[in-house]
Amino acid sequence: MPLHFELVTPARHVLSDDVHMVVVPGTEGEFGVLEGHAPFMSTIKDGAVQVFKTAGATPDLIEVRGGFAEVGENGLTILAEHVEG
Repeated sequence: MPLHFELVTPARHVLSDDVHMVVVPGTEGEFGVLEGHAPFMSTIKDGAVQVFKTAGATPDLIEVRGGFAEVGENGLTILAEHVEG
């Protein structure tokens, strides 16, 4: 079952997609999120969000600058201060 992933900034809605896994650069270290992950919230540091569309796929990299990540019933939402590109 896919993970619903949303990436937004104050300026725009960057991405909304169903994916296999997302690896987030948390301020306490990187963490991976799959469907069914326990709910939590974390601050994120500057770095690359890795989006795996399918199991074993090469990840798409999205450079973010600061923000928050929230895992909940609806999947993973990243509220980034800025997204490169």
